[in-house]
Amino acid sequence: MSTSLSEQELLRRNSLNQLRELGINPYPAETFEINTTAADILANYEKEKTAYKTVSIAGRIMGRNIMGAASFAELQDSTGRIQVYLKRDELCPNEDKTLYNTVFKKLLDIGDFIGIQGFVFTTQTGEISIHVTEFKVLSKSLRPLPIVKRDDDGNVYDGFTNPELRYRQRYVDLTVNPDFKQIFIIRSKVINTMRNYFDSQGWMEVETPILQPIHGGAAARPFATHHNTLDMPLYLRIANELYLKRLIVAGFDGVYEFGKMFRNEGMDRTHNPEFTSMEIYVAYKDYIWMMGMVEECLEKIAVAIHGSPIVKVADHEINFEGPYEKLTMYESIHKYTGIDVSEMTEDQISETCKTLGIEIDNSMGRGKLIDELFSEKVEANLIQPTYITDYPLEMTPLAKKHRSKDGLVERFELFVLGKEIGNAYSELNDPIDQKERFEDQLKLAARGDDEAMAMDDDFIRALEYGMPPTSGLGIGIDRLVMLMTNQSTIQEVLFFPQMRPEKKAKITTDQDFIDSGVPEEWVQVVRKMGINTIEELKAANPNKVFNDLGGMRKKMKLDIVMPAKEDVMSWFS
Repeated sequence: MSTSLSEQELLRRNSLNQLRELGINPYPAETFEINTTAADILANYEKEKTAYKTVSIAGRIMGRNIMGAASFAELQDSTGRIQVYLKRDELCPNEDKTLYNTVFKKLLDIGDFIGIQGFVFTTQTGEISIHVTEFKVLSKSLRPLPIVKRDDDGNVYDGFTNPELRYRQRYVDLTVNPDFKQIFIIRSKVINTMRNYFDSQGWMEVETPILQPIHGGAAARPFATHHNTLDMPLYLRIANELYLKRLIVAGFDGVYEFGKMFRNEGMDRTHNPEFTSMEIYVAYKDYIWMMGMVEECLEKIAVAIHGSPIVKVADHEINFEGPYEKLTMYESIHKYTGIDVSEMTEDQISETCKTLGIEIDNSMGRGKLIDELFSEKVEANLIQPTYITDYPLEMTPLAKKHRSKDGLVERFELFVLGKEIGNAYSELNDPIDQKERFEDQLKLAARGDDEAMAMDDDFIRALEYGMPPTSGLGIGIDRLVMLMTNQSTIQEVLFFPQMRPEKKAKITTDQDFIDSGVPEEWVQVVRKMGINTIEELKAANPNKVFNDLGGMRKKMKLDIVMPAKEDVMSWFS
């Protein structure tokens, strides 16, 4: 195992063993009592100095300045960073100075967790700090954190900025880039504000199945699995709509759920195969009422987070105060393309899409073709909150037919900054009509549409018992959080976005180095230089490697012959 460890990792493991030899448990089990935080101290010490005469706080060491008999360190807890001051003779009043001279100065590293007790004071330079009277090792880190440098103005350089590494190693990202924590704090606030608003209206939060026997409630490709005991296929839900409407049938007037949905589709800046949705269904309401409710809810969220309904996103100021602009689906296409598709047949719309350079295929029916046309030519123009209403019947098998417009359904989607963040219906509650719509979906599936809905006989049965007039809404939480935090990619608002499998570096043995021309006595020296694989060796600068070998020979006081420069050059051929 040690052959794949860097010099820093080996040194930290050695420090770990030395701590244990000193009788110090580097991973203690007992509670460490905390009575304040870094943010609390920095915000309130000047106002209430007497309240901080005895403090207990814990966190990571993120910087150290050792000056002999006294040292400064930077401690980071969940709320921020604060300077701490340690004085040898106060920590170790007796003759044994091991705790300071050995443990703190030599065996602790940046990234280690410690708990400290002491009192708050202000240094001669005016910095609020903690004077440490006791400290305890809470967790020894075995990997060095990336070094993120900041200048006097707080600007970051040499940062941990590679997006793929940040998303894979979010635990490192949020440690060395703590400002990104604010995104997830806001995410929690978005959900809680929405939940509190719904609860205040008397609507009930519920939970519905994630594993479902039928992939219903949306047009999307599902993830499929198999239940061994029941010997039956199951699907990760693509939507929770049909189960929530069953609860309306059961007699609840308003139900909602925050939940994970799963769609086996593409990944891009606004799509992740696993995403969070909020769906709500309220009896005796319609989609017109739902528009007002959405406006009120989103304005509350914006004000809760930003103190105003106006939110700065990229180069735009998005105003979440209602009422929002309303355009029918046909009106929006006509407005931005000059084309009226309302009376066109499927073949005519298909030809229109081809003329406009929109990619289509033979599996697409009239509704799907209109959706593609809208997506390609309209969506990007919808910057301020805009309702697109009254969709063609073919596009929405779960919505009620329009009360006055033949061929349309009572549906709206809410678009902001060119992306859909909400979708709502006057819900279809006619079981005969619903069954016919499902049958039409089966015909699309037979044509090769793998996003067509399946027949759900139990849902039809539920409707046959009677469902009151109902309006339903789904809001994409991830996209809403993107707007509220001014982020352009969905990965930034997910703690752990889906990633391709990580490429594992091939473990290189000592013999592999020898076979590449490195003399056996120099293999461990090469490893101590941080070169642990043949790939890393080949990628290194040959001249730098030669010079570093000489430096390491001198530093390590090695009594071995320095290889000739031409021999070192041959390692890279």
